[in-house]
This record gives sequence, structure tokens and C-alpha cells, in this order.
Amino acid sequence: MLYHAYELQRNWMNSVSAIASISAEMLASPANPLANIGFTPLAANALDVFAHATAAYSKPAFDINEVEVDGRVYPVIEATVINRPFGDLKRFRLDGIDVDSEVKRPKLLIVAPMSGHFATLLRGTVRRMLQNFEVYITDWADAKMVPVSEGRFDLDTYIDYLIEFSEYIAEVETDPKKRRRPHMLAVCQPSVPAFAATALMNQRGSVGTPATLTMMGGPIDTRESPTSVNDHAMNRPIEWFRQSVIATVPMNYRGAGRRVYPGFLQLSAFMSMNLNSHMMSHYEMFKHLTEGDHDSAQATKDFYDEYRAVCDMTAEFYLQTVEEVFQKHSIPKGTFEHKGEVVDLGAITDTALLAIEGERDDISGLGQTKAALKLATGLAEEKKRYYMAEGAGHYGIFNGSKWRDKVAPVVEEFIARHG
Repeated sequence: MLYHAYELQRNWMNSVSAIASISAEMLASPANPLANIGFTPLAANALDVFAHATAAYSKPAFDINEVEVDGRVYPVIEATVINRPFGDLKRFRLDGIDVDSEVKRPKLLIVAPMSGHFATLLRGTVRRMLQNFEVYITDWADAKMVPVSEGRFDLDTYIDYLIEFSEYIAEVETDPKKRRRPHMLAVCQPSVPAFAATALMNQRGSVGTPATLTMMGGPIDTRESPTSVNDHAMNRPIEWFRQSVIATVPMNYRGAGRRVYPGFLQLSAFMSMNLNSHMMSHYEMFKHLTEGDHDSAQATKDFYDEYRAVCDMTAEFYLQTVEEVFQKHSIPKGTFEHKGEVVDLGAITDTALLAIEGERDDISGLGQTKAALKLATGLAEEKKRYYMAEGAGHYGIFNGSKWRDKVAPVVEEFIARHG
């Protein structure tokens, strides 16, 4: 019933949003003789903000058309190179460097979080890393669009996908003598499965074993500096989550009948954590429109176009993540399993590890990602590095000016040293 109630509310709000948008356009139209008189501009701007805040958003495009490298602009070629039911592997290359050129740039696999948002949330991450790498990224599917006939998707499947993707990237170069090991960068939640996948590939001697693994704001050990997110997961039994936040996809989607953690619930949870901040952002948008600063208003709109585009997660993946990562602390306790086999983190001996945290991260507290370095007991200390981004919040360690100017250079230097 939860999902059905949301669908009814969403359909109603879509109509209200459309009416508000049309009304705003009519009030601001040059053909309206009252467009610039009295309270008409204020009403038009208020309706514009309301229409944007109540609209529904679908999956955005990456929309990375060109990237500047050393003063020269290169076109970007985007392609899906592996297609799987629960997620694709996308590749971004620069025409003129990665294509029809003798230059072989390092290959970087960015592991996007499966946490309610689409991989396009990392658009800025991809764009920045394209300056020095041929970039691949996991493009996770919206679970409500995956038919039940495609089966389950849990942490084991997630890890299998990462191993498959990494091995594919390594084997793109068919001549073994010319192969260069890929690098992996996990943003937030996928730090856990990426860490486990790296251990398994090291243990098996896989061709896809990453030369480096960078974990950014990941919940490796949530007992360190627990945040409100961690407290929420710890203070309730797993059955509460199963009964309270898991819903069944309704019949109007391809994944009808699949049990999921809906994206709209995830978004509501994150919005409520910083409700005052979000309200102020919309108020600032209204002020910018009133002052005629349309560029600033559009920047806020662009952020929320991405932030409010959400997707569903499979129930089994979400519940297993809550239980293993946040309640049992399986990774730091050394009891995390992949298909019934305990993952030996000490097996990581051939992959350099970089742990990055944001000083003001309110999702993954300080020390949670750094814990990975201690758990990799078989890795030489010179292959480990920790970096704290001063003044950066959770979003700031992978997007925005702090990411571009402070964090990305650290990642690039680390990869260059251990590549």
C-alpha cells in the first residue's frame, strides 16, 4: 500500500506542479500587461520555485560532451560496454587521446553508490577524472524497472558485478604484454563491496585485480565517529526495516512485484536530515529570481534536478547492507562473507589503498573509511595512504571545487605512484 499511496500522491503533485509552472509562465509573459507591476513578479517567481520543488524527475543524462586537457578541448565519447539486468558498465573516452592515438592512458573504474540516486550524481567526478584517465563507471539500474524474472540482486551479486567489470577493463587490450591493470575508485557506500571484491581478486590472482583502490567516504567501520545515519541503522532491529521501509513495486512498472527500498523513501530521509538547509536553498532560489540573478537560480535548479531524481534498491541488497555493514560490523570484525566464504582482507597484497574522508562528513564519520587501511594486514605500509579533505562534507569529497582542486590531485598522484 505504501508504494500505491506514493503513486497517487505523485500523480496529484505532478498536476499541481504543471499548473504552477503554466501560471508562472503566464504571469511573467511579456504579453501580460501586469507582468512587471506590483506583486506579479513575486507571484511568478514563487510559483516557479513551487513548480520546480514539486516536479517529478526521471534519470538524468551524463551530458558530458567535451573536456579540456592542457588547454585543448576534446569531444567525449560515451558508450555502454557491458549490459546487465541490474547495472551497466559505461565508458567515457576522449576523441583524439583515447581513440585513434598511440597514447594509452590509465583506465579508472568509478564505482557509483547504489543508494537511491543514479550514477549521474557523479557527473563532476567523471568529468574531472577524464582529464587524466579513460573512465568507466557502474551505471546501476532502477530496481523497479527490472523484471522479477531477472532474479535477486544482493551484496554477493554486487561484488560479482565489480569483479566482472574490472576483469573486462583489464582484458580490453587483447595482447597480454600490453595490458595495464585498472584502477578502482569507490564513492561512499560501494567502498564495502569494492574492498571485498579487491580482496577476492587479490586472493584469486585475477587479471582484473586493481592496481589501486581509492575509497571515499565509505562505511568500512561505522563504529568510528558514528553519525545520525549510523545511529538510525543501529537503533532498530532488521525486522523493523523489513516491515517499515520495504515495499512492493506496483503493476505500472516493469519490475512489478519486486520487493524494494523505494527511492522516494531514501530521498525523504536525506531531505529530513537537513530540512532547514533545503528550505533555505529554495528561499535563496526565490531571492535570486526576484533579483534577476537567473544564473544562480539555475545552478540551484540543476542541483535539485539531480538530487531529486531517485531510484529504488532491491530489498535484499538494502537489508543485507544494513545488517552486515551497520549492525553486525562484519567487515571490521572479519566475518564478512561472499557466497558463504569469509572474505580475507589480509589477502590484499598487490593493490595500493587510498582512504579519503571529509572533515565535515555527516554521512560517514571520520575514521570509518580510514579503518580499511588497518584491516589490510597483508599490505605493505608504503602502499597505504590516508587523506582528510579539510572543510569538505560528504558531497564535497567527490563533487565541487574541493573535489576538483584538492581531492582529485591526491587521487591522481596516488595512482601515478602505484600504477
